[in-house]
This record gives sequence, structure tokens and C-alpha cells, in this order.
Amino acid sequence: MEHRLLGRSGFRVPVLGFGAGTFGGQGPLFSAWGRTDVDEAREMIAICLEAGVSLFDTADVYSDGASERVLGETLQGRRHEAILSTKLTLPAGPGPNDRGWSRHHLINGVDAALRRLRTEHIDILQLHAFDAATSVEQMLRTLDDLVRSGKVRSIGASNFAGWQLMKALAAADRLGTERFVANQTYYSLVGRDYEWELMPLGIDQGLGAIVWSPLGWGRLTGRIRRGQPLPEGSRLHQTAGFAPPVEDERLFRVVEAMDTVAEETGRTLPQIAINWLLQRPTVSSVLIGARDATQLRQNLGAIGWQLSAAQMARLDAASAVTPPYPYYPYWNGQFTELAPPAVPRG
Repeated sequence: MEHRLLGRSGFRVPVLGFGAGTFGGQGPLFSAWGRTDVDEAREMIAICLEAGVSLFDTADVYSDGASERVLGETLQGRRHEAILSTKLTLPAGPGPNDRGWSRHHLINGVDAALRRLRTEHIDILQLHAFDAATSVEQMLRTLDDLVRSGKVRSIGASNFAGWQLMKALAAADRLGTERFVANQTYYSLVGRDYEWELMPLGIDQGLGAIVWSPLGWGRLTGRIRRGQPLPEGSRLHQTAGFAPPVEDERLFRVVEAMDTVAEETGRTLPQIAINWLLQRPTVSSVLIGARDATQLRQNLGAIGWQLSAAQMARLDAASAVTPPYPYYPYWNGQFTELAPPAVPRG
């Protein structure tokens, strides 16, 4: 298993991590992702650790904490082999302070996550969303205290806009507190918005991307095809309203380009989608999910080989979208001499 630095933290993570969103399987969204119980989770974690996939990601809101509880139970006796990543700030209860990044919620939320995960520390704690109601300075001082206490090792953000990330990073530099080293972000062949601002920011500021939904919310499995209805078993029937939107024509164009690459490589479409991501700048780790052990083993086949430069170019061209102002002059070459090194060319 290849390991990469998580930003400029000096901490290395495997290029594949496991997303535990299927663990517990409660509620309309997460039950559609999967309903992995403790015994099934134990089998999948054993497969992951054997393959070197030691990064496990979850969140307090996944199945109302059930994902953290199942993950914590199944890692008993093997915690020392694992890198635990979790997230908080989204509403995790009915109370007025069960959300956000107030000092109250961050401290209580970390303590609750530690109990559910049955551990003494969280390796990577990420803020699940930006909280405009609480000062960045208070949030950073609280996270700094949590790191100094030993309850948290590294910190990051998820679902932040570029200006929000930069505001927090600049404040950390000003205050001398712990700094974000990770950006958990949506990125896929049918979701390349990350490249417009967040990727150049990651290069400039030393943030490692931990990618979620590398298959575009289940669209890149190979089951969704031009001229065919959505398969009966697709989770998009229940979750499309939560998913980042993708135009049908663009999706079909990408899938057809992937089909060509699949014929050349003998690889599955999910393996191709993940391998493409692993060759993109700033990507430290890609989170794979699975409903069962068979699907997990198939996804593990995304590593140990590389798409060729020609295959990458074919996929880039099929998935490219002209970004909005002010990004497109850099993207299309009008400002070539001023463009940061991460700006994609298609």
C-alpha cells in the first residue's frame, strides 16, 4: 500500500481509506447507503487492514452515531493498527448547542465521539461544515486545546469554500494555533469543481485532499447507461436529492470514455475512476465504501497500476467542464503565465 503525506503535517496516510458511512445504516439517507452490522463490519475491517487500508473515516451524524459505535466496536484489539478520522459540526441532536463549532459543542462533540469510538484519541478531526455564527478564532483556540490535550492529533475541514478555508488558515497563522492539514472534499470524474479553487489553494497552503464519493454518488459504477432507466437497486432512487447534480449527457460521455479505457486495461469502471483521482494533484487519500466484502475487494483493485498519459487525457477531456468566472481565463489559457501549477487544462 502506497502512503502519502497529509498536506504538510509530516503524517502519512494510505492512498485508499475506508468510508464507514454504511456502518449502522439508520435513517433515510444512510440506510440507502448500506446497513452494515457489526459482524459484516468486522470482516470488512479485517480485509482493509490486511490490504494496508488503515484509514477509517466516519462522522457523528452518520446514522445518528451508529457508524462511530460500530467502527469503535469492531476495532477493539486492533485500534493501534488504525488511523481514525471523524467529523462534527452538523446537527447531531435536538438541542440548540448540538451543532456548529462553538467551544461548547466542539469539546462535548469530541468527548462523545471518543466514547462511541472506544478510543483515547482521534487521529484526524475534521469540521464537517463552515459555521458562520461562531468566530474562527474561538474555533481554532478550541481545536488547539483539544490537540494539546491529546484527544485530537490533526485537524481538517470538509465542505468549505475557498475563502472559508483561507480565512481559517490565515487566522491560525496569526494566532499561532494548530492549522488545518486536511481538506475532506467531494471530487470525481463527474464532479471536478474541486480543481477550480480548492486544488490550487491546497498546493499553496499545504492541504492534503481526502476525497469522498469518488464514484460520483454511485453514478460511475457502470450500471447507469445511456438510453436505459435507472437500475432498480441504485441508491440514487432514495438519495438523488442529496447528491451533487450531474447533467445526463456529461455523465454518459464520461462513462463511455471509461468503457474505452476499461477495454484497454481490463479494469472495472470504479477502479478506473479511483485510479484517475490518485493521479491528480493534492490527493492524499481516496475514501472507498462498500456494501459487502465482494464490493470492497473489487475497489481495492484500483491500486497497484496506473492509467497511461493518453488514458488520463481521454478521461480529462470527456469530463471537462468550463468553470465560471473568475476561473475560466486561467483554465482556458488566457492567463497562462499567471496560472497556478494546479489549474487543469481539460
